[in-house]
Order: sequence, then C-alpha cells, then structure tokens
Amino acid sequence: MIQRLFIFAKAQASSFTGGLVDYLFMILFTEFLNVRYTFSIAIGGVIGAFVNFYINKGWAFRSKEIPYKHTGWKQLLRFGVVVINSILLKVSGTYFFTTFLKTDYIISRLITDLIVSIGFNYMLQRHWVFRKENIMSKQYAPKE
Repeated sequence: MIQRLFIFAKAQASSFTGGLVDYLFMILFTEFLNVRYTFSIAIGGVIGAFVNFYINKGWAFRSKEIPYKHTGWKQLLRFGVVVINSILLKVSGTYFFTTFLKTDYIISRLITDLIVSIGFNYMLQRHWVFRKENIMSKQYAPKE
C-alpha cells in the first residue's frame, strides 16, 4: 500500500511538472500571442505531454526490479493515445466551464485539469502505458 501511494505521489509530481509547462505555454499563447484559449490548451498540452512522458518513464513509474511490459515506440504510441484524449477532455471541459458557467478560462482549466489528471490520465498511464511485467505469471508459465 505504501509503495502504491509513493508511485501515485511521484506520478502527481510528474503530472504537476508537465502541467505547469502546459499551463505556462497556454497562458503565453493566449495572453501574449492572442491565440484562442482552446487552441492554446492543445499546444501547451502537447509540449507538457513530452515533459510528463519522460519524467514518468524515467522516474515516476520506473522500477529496477520489475521491467515495463511495453517499451520504446509501443509505450510512446500508447502515451500518445492517452494525451490526445486528455487534450480533448481538457479543451471540452475548459470550454464548458468558461462558456456555460461563465468562469475565467484560467480557473476553468485548473478545475478541468484536476478532474482529468486523476480520473483519466493517472489510471491509464499507470495501468496501460507504463504497465509492468507480471513476474508471477512468467515464473509459473510452462517451459517450452
């Protein structure tokens, strides 16, 4: 249980770092380059995703004892699927809060990020993108 909480904490630190980069680029593009906030979310999301992927792969979900089930391009491809859907959720959620609840886009984005980060990104990254090998099933698998 402690190990799972530790992994969750590391993943949240990674998510926070990638999210901060994402958020800063969103504000840069929206406030200083006059790009519509929905497009700025997508641009920032891609940049923040690269930061998040490399921190997750090298630190947050890494284990010396248990290797990843998938590595390299397959892992990056799975991460890309999660990121594309995450960006769509963030754009949609921010648009919803901003348009229908009349909330500032910066506040709307914070609310949306919290929901998407824990409810969507963490679960898929932990159990699908950075999934570990099942050591027990390999130990008991029939030898060829």
